[in-house]
Amino acid sequence: MSKPNLDLRNRKALFSSLEDEVFDLLIIGAGITGTGVARDAAMRGLRVAMIDAGDIGAGTSSRSSKLIHGGSRYMAQGDLVVVRQAANERKVLRRIAPHLSLTNLMVIPSKSKVQIQAIKAFIWSYEQLGNVEKSERHEVWAMKHLQQEEPLVRAGFAGAVVFPEYLTDDARLTLGNARSAFGAGAVVVTYAAAREIIKDGPHVAGAVVESTLTDDERTARVRARIVINAAGPWVDAIRLMEDSGAGKKLQLTKGMHVVMSRDRVPITRTIIMYAPDGRALFVVPRGNYVYFGTTDTFYPKTEYWPEITREDIDYLLKTAMAYLDVEPFTDGDIISLWSGLRPLLGEEGKKPSEISRRDEIMEGPGGLLSVAGGKLTSYRAMAEQIVDRCEKLLNHAPVHSLTAEEPLPGGDFSETFEALCSRIELCGLTPQDAERAAFLYGGEALTIFAQQKGLAAEVRHAVLAEGALTLEDYWVRRSARARFDVQGGLADLELTAAIMGPLLGWTDAEKMRQVRTCRQTRMDEMRHVQTK
Repeated sequence: MSKPNLDLRNRKALFSSLEDEVFDLLIIGAGITGTGVARDAAMRGLRVAMIDAGDIGAGTSSRSSKLIHGGSRYMAQGDLVVVRQAANERKVLRRIAPHLSLTNLMVIPSKSKVQIQAIKAFIWSYEQLGNVEKSERHEVWAMKHLQQEEPLVRAGFAGAVVFPEYLTDDARLTLGNARSAFGAGAVVVTYAAAREIIKDGPHVAGAVVESTLTDDERTARVRARIVINAAGPWVDAIRLMEDSGAGKKLQLTKGMHVVMSRDRVPITRTIIMYAPDGRALFVVPRGNYVYFGTTDTFYPKTEYWPEITREDIDYLLKTAMAYLDVEPFTDGDIISLWSGLRPLLGEEGKKPSEISRRDEIMEGPGGLLSVAGGKLTSYRAMAEQIVDRCEKLLNHAPVHSLTAEEPLPGGDFSETFEALCSRIELCGLTPQDAERAAFLYGGEALTIFAQQKGLAAEVRHAVLAEGALTLEDYWVRRSARARFDVQGGLADLELTAAIMGPLLGWTDAEKMRQVRTCRQTRMDEMRHVQTK
């Protein structure tokens, strides 16, 4: 069950399988919430179908800050339930996906000893509430120690409070849940949009699904006892399919990130910074790169690629310059950018960063269950609660959730991450490439790169085992090359398309179209960056 091969190329068979039976659950949306629910439900023995209008994790679930927060930041909002749950779920994720939960020290430089004591007291309270293990509790660095450990931090601080969080790859965490759900028996179909809600009388009984792939006009009528709307920013749109009078529930906010070379910003740990408006920002090291994040502004549209403005870029980099002793940043330093939408529950009168990350399940008049809010860290616990509710609605005897113990694909190695990297090097990879492979693939890297190296091995695995159907699927989400590679990985797009083409039956014209689409995406994201 831990290494299922999710091959989604046979569209005819997939759409037929959607009509072959009445499912217990039809899940609309293959983000972290939808895949988490699909995994939990399938592992409990429920018959599950999961669809998405795009790729697995293509929306919010591949656009986050890629950090597993213990929840300390939500104490200030009074969300103690969120804090306690997040702290516990961090431990679970370390158990089931150790490669996707790497310890990442957070450093908060502070201007005065009084400020240090205030932050220390705050973090201490969080540690007690979250039952944080002693080995992962905070420490305080004097200014001299701070300068030794992170010499890029400007002089003038009294010291720093330091505590661990986890670094993840959100797209691959979502993919791991989808593959695990598939391995447990779920039917997974991507690029399949819900166009209409099916009703038996007043009751929701399924959905009409339509392919969104180019030159694929398939449709299917999917029947299910319960339909779960986990469409992220598009939750309200699905709610309107059930009830044309459904009011707006979501308040969308946009978060944007800037990526640079780690040679340009040679930090070892994540540095927490405070913008002039009081928001906490950060710069995070990841392999050969660092990224700055995140903005938090209201955004009125449910766009797949939310617009990145010059104001967004300057907001992050000006704050960073106030903390980091480096030469002034220029547009030439920017390697890539990404933005995404947060589907939060609306709260009148609150700023974007003040809106609670608490999740909520809404039941429509016909029984549609819509899930909104929540955060990446707590996805598994949220999914467990949803499936518990579904079991009651289905009158099934409760079955214990297995998702806190069963490893995700690649997570079933018992050695340390460093030892895994060393073993992967023996496959013929450089130390840097081995570390990247261990992070993205975990223990599966030993198999992926055993016979073939580099790009070809990754691309074949993406198509044959990870459900990739477009060049974007590999470039952005399976490999993260669009974000963390020289010039956003543009140089390898043609070669990647040439490898994917025979596997997916692409003509030469289709290969060119796939490349053009990715290049246009890159141009749109970098529109406000002045390149030479």
